[in-house]
Amino acid sequence: MSYWFLCGKGNVFGFSCGLRRGFNYQQTFSLVNVKLKWVKDKTLDAVIAGERDLRAACNLVSILSSAPDFCLPIYHLSRHRGQLGLPHDHKLSTFIRRYPTIFHESYVFDSAGTLVPCFELTLEALNLYHEELGVIRDNMIDLIDRLCKLLMLTKDRILPLQTIDQLKWDLGLPYFYVDNLIPNYADLFSLFRLSDDRIGLKLLSWDDTLAVSQLEKNVAQQTEEDLKNNCLAFPIGFTRGFGLKRKCMGWLEEWQKLPYTSPYADASHLDPRTDVSEKRIVGVFHELFHLTIQKKTERKNVSNLRKPLSLPQKFTKVFERHPGIFYISKMSDTQTVVLREAYDCQRIVQRHPLVDIRERFASMMRKGFRDRSRGLYKKTAYIGHKDPLKIVQGHKGGGNGLDSEVDSNDDLFSEYNSDESIHCPS
Repeated sequence: MSYWFLCGKGNVFGFSCGLRRGFNYQQTFSLVNVKLKWVKDKTLDAVIAGERDLRAACNLVSILSSAPDFCLPIYHLSRHRGQLGLPHDHKLSTFIRRYPTIFHESYVFDSAGTLVPCFELTLEALNLYHEELGVIRDNMIDLIDRLCKLLMLTKDRILPLQTIDQLKWDLGLPYFYVDNLIPNYADLFSLFRLSDDRIGLKLLSWDDTLAVSQLEKNVAQQTEEDLKNNCLAFPIGFTRGFGLKRKCMGWLEEWQKLPYTSPYADASHLDPRTDVSEKRIVGVFHELFHLTIQKKTERKNVSNLRKPLSLPQKFTKVFERHPGIFYISKMSDTQTVVLREAYDCQRIVQRHPLVDIRERFASMMRKGFRDRSRGLYKKTAYIGHKDPLKIVQGHKGGGNGLDSEVDSNDDLFSEYNSDESIHCPS
């Protein structure tokens, strides 16, 4: 039996152990009772840093790109706040103003005469978004396959849209995938109302060619004996300085020898109290993370998958019990689970084209944040010629605002000069 370990900067080494005769694969080991310490991994934490703001900014770009003139007032953008993943105590308008290289601010009077912030995309951001659409079109087959495989992981090939929405950023799905993508594949997907009155997405037919896990594809790392006994081993790697106790290493060696159950296979016969079942759960998430374009997702995004994936209670504990396979980053006041084998230091091994687009958006955000901190955007003036209600950016106006995003004049315009008059275009 072979074991594969990632050591240091992603180097792989292996060793072999024979199967123990008379071993009962359904017997329960002491894994649940073993507590493994969490060790910070600065390299993988760096991968997560800035991810929350990047996701929110890219989602806002998608929302604005679908609006007339690529511009919307703040109260329209606030309706999407739940999809942005920003902290509840952060104003959306404050967040948007941090990145003037992507979002341009002007102001508009509403029907009641209240002055309201209005945001639109800069030309550079709009051009990059169009590049992103091109990348999505070029990789559409891969994107649809990912969505099909996600649904094939479930018991009935069905998931609520709410659950898919939590994963759409990680899967690389467009923000408005339900309206712009699903209708184009009526032969594959169907929308219908679930028993709890939510809307669900169903895969209409099973595809055997897709029902092959990433671990099964990586046969080059497995011996003939492994394949014959179906005892596939997961790549393992630990943070530098992580000391695994001898009894834990012994358990791990035995656990890696257990039969591998494909995440696409029926596992109803497995006793959920056994380590064979535990290995199946790890295999399900190993495959799920491989379906994401950056091999990671926030822990809360998989919290609704217990019943669809036929998982036991507290199934996410496998992330903590298998720190050599998964790393839990605690950056940005949340827990993000990363598949260790997918990264060589901070570099993702299998690089999806969308990653390049996102990194360019991140670069624009860093530049805008730095320039704004230097005061380069405080006096930027803009008069909207298409909309006569738009007024110059950076000038204080009257009104109490429309919603919680605009608490008061002083709070909203504190970063702008207040001694200039309002200019309205004629």
